[in-house]
Amino acid sequence: MKHQAKKQTRNQHMPVVIVCILILVLAVMGLGMHFIKKYIPTKERMNLTEYYGQPGDGEMAVVLGTEIMEERALMSGDQIYLPLDMVNTYLNQRYYWDSADQQVLYATPSELQYYPAAESGEGDVWLKDGTVYLRLGFVQKFTDLDAYVYENPNRVAIQYRFTGVQTTTAKKDTSIRYQGGIKSPILTDVKTGDTLIFLEELEDWAQVATMDGYIGYVQKDTIASAETKDFERSFEKEEYTYLTMDGKVNMSWHQVTSQDANAYLADTIANVSGVNVISPTWYYIQDTAGNIGNIASADYVALAHERGLKVWGLIDNFTAEVSTTDTLSQLSSRQNMIQQLIQSATTVGLDGINVDFETLSEDAGPHFLEFLRELSIECHKNNLVLSVDNPVPEDFTSHYDRREQGLVVDYIVIMGYDEHYVGSDAGSVASLPWVEQGVQDTIAEAPAERTVLAIPFYTRLWKTTGGALTSEAIGMDEAQNVLTENGVEAVWDGSVSQNYATFEKDNSTYQIWLEDAQSIVEKVKLIPKYNLAGIAQWKLGFENSSIWQTISDNLQ
Repeated sequence: MKHQAKKQTRNQHMPVVIVCILILVLAVMGLGMHFIKKYIPTKERMNLTEYYGQPGDGEMAVVLGTEIMEERALMSGDQIYLPLDMVNTYLNQRYYWDSADQQVLYATPSELQYYPAAESGEGDVWLKDGTVYLRLGFVQKFTDLDAYVYENPNRVAIQYRFTGVQTTTAKKDTSIRYQGGIKSPILTDVKTGDTLIFLEELEDWAQVATMDGYIGYVQKDTIASAETKDFERSFEKEEYTYLTMDGKVNMSWHQVTSQDANAYLADTIANVSGVNVISPTWYYIQDTAGNIGNIASADYVALAHERGLKVWGLIDNFTAEVSTTDTLSQLSSRQNMIQQLIQSATTVGLDGINVDFETLSEDAGPHFLEFLRELSIECHKNNLVLSVDNPVPEDFTSHYDRREQGLVVDYIVIMGYDEHYVGSDAGSVASLPWVEQGVQDTIAEAPAERTVLAIPFYTRLWKTTGGALTSEAIGMDEAQNVLTENGVEAVWDGSVSQNYATFEKDNSTYQIWLEDAQSIVEKVKLIPKYNLAGIAQWKLGFENSSIWQTISDNLQ
């Protein structure tokens, strides 16, 4: 009986054991499922139409470098057309749309080429619904890029940066995912040794891009450390060559206001030394058709050459009633100006052209650059040096585009003056910190070895009367005379590197920040400090005769 009782007790415990085992199995299975769910990477692949967007009929998605663009390309048969604005902004800004003649102009270093627009996708330029598109092959003719074309969805991926690229290499086969995380869907797979563009480092993941247009994330332990790389390229294009002087440029502007005034050159340069270029203000825009005023003189050039001076004739846009934008935006007007300039230059024997177009509006920027490209072609055909005057860089002058200028012209000139001007608060015309910042900002865009710093020979005498501020520009000798006549001694102000004076007279307060030997020395020292091409001065007649030796002693 006792044996039977024990057997019954064991039988009663059996269901409990089974339940416990089942619970344990389920728990293990749950843990396993949780492990799989949490730690096993998903094999789900990203919907590429969702990733790139759904192109409309006849459209293609565009990936530029590491950015998926909102704008679409067009397809026509087996040809791809990119929006002109996209090309100009990211790839090559020299495709210039001539709206009047419905064509794209492309200025190479040696010629201006013309590409008429068609209303269907058959040529190099397609004008569709008011938007200009360029055939991809046409863009590749002048632009170094790689293009990858795919379907489902239709898309083109373009790589155009090949120097100084942050890259990494896959250490093993892996996947690039849409987001950082093993549960994020896969965009594409990469093989061991594949090169990727390195974008950003996160804690466990890194953002990368493939050459063919996928931008996503990989686990950091699957890639090598990032490094900067230059890709070898076989693309060849015609390069600009530059007409430059063997030594430092030392140029002075000569303000000439009439044909008769040319006869006074000998007197003007009688005490000048060290200068090797003179730039007379001979040409100006007369009308929007591109006709120019011209007071050039062959006798002037001949005398300058006798004195060892090169002559760069200046053209300005100071005729108030003539719109510079309207003039420069017309091919016929640009070509008219260029033809007249070149004809005059060759007739009188000029050595160069100096372009002084000031206060350009932002909408004039693209037309101004195209004018320089077209003028550069003709200048170099005729062995003429092309230089361009620029204000110191500010946000509101970025459309002058000194980078593009520096590729096209021989010399960029920084007008290192008018820090304070008529209508501004009283202050220095050209304090050293302001001038030096202008140099640094310019050579961040343009080559220092072809950049000329222009300094002022004038200053402003500021007068405050009853709260009203006025000023007048005066030369070096006149400024010293003002101080002497009023018994005032200037004091050196190290914050601006200029001598400063103030005095009271006739119920008015006068202030002046002097340009003299001391201030000029500090500015000239910037030339060797930043390896600039040379110096220029505005203008002859404002200088003290002793200043020339000061410049020469500190220029090299």
